[in-house]
Amino acid sequence: MKKIIATLLLMTFSSSMFAADVITVKGSDTMVILAQRWAELYMKKNPNVTIQVTGGGSGTGISALINGTTDICNASRPMKPAEKQKLKLRFSTLGVEIKTAKDGIALYVNEKNPVKTLTLAQVKDIYTGKITNWKEVGGNDSRIILYSRENNSGTYVYFKENVLDDEDYSPSCQNMPGTAALVNAVAKDANGIGYGGSAYAKGINEIAVKSDASSEAFLPNAQNVKEGKYPITRFLFMYVKSKPTGAMKEYIDWILSDEGQIVVSKVGYFPLR
Repeated sequence: MKKIIATLLLMTFSSSMFAADVITVKGSDTMVILAQRWAELYMKKNPNVTIQVTGGGSGTGISALINGTTDICNASRPMKPAEKQKLKLRFSTLGVEIKTAKDGIALYVNEKNPVKTLTLAQVKDIYTGKITNWKEVGGNDSRIILYSRENNSGTYVYFKENVLDDEDYSPSCQNMPGTAALVNAVAKDANGIGYGGSAYAKGINEIAVKSDASSEAFLPNAQNVKEGKYPITRFLFMYVKSKPTGAMKEYIDWILSDEGQIVVSKVGYFPLR
């Protein structure tokens, strides 16, 4: 009997020694590569912490936060008042918003496309279907093929509200399940145009954007985003139900530290400072 008790005590002691804090992170497709890099580096330095990262879109992450199935929601747009109210009904809290990085939403075109600049008004008219041919904006005489994100995407919502002035997307838009798929489609389509996080801009050209016809055109690079010159700049957020404590607080504090912000730059987004 003493031997059995000793064995049980040893097993309990051993399991407590190796018990790990598990943090679940879900949401923004824009942020998923960044979130994975943060998690990988942090877990190497803190082997007692397990961080599980999945994408699915900002809307999916926010729903998971409201449903209590994720610890951290990644979102490339702010939570809406109605979403915060749902969180309050479930957990008696409006949640905590944490800005983690900056992003310039890039306009992607095929490398063969001669168009180098667009105004915000032209981008709006293209995506709402008022401009349908590249020759209308200085390009070839070809029909513009529109690629967009799905409506659960924070980037889709942000673009609709801030670039399209909340007008509807053209019915001809082809909605893609993720930014990588969208970029891949534009890279293969000489007449395609798409939008998304600047970190995904590989194998395509980025359009320089003007605030209006008389303004200078700017690309979504580090200097232009930092100085507020690129006109489609946004924050990337984390949301948690309540003020973070313990392992979650330590992880978020690390993300906001110089070390965590270096990862932001390496991935292709822009640090907070």
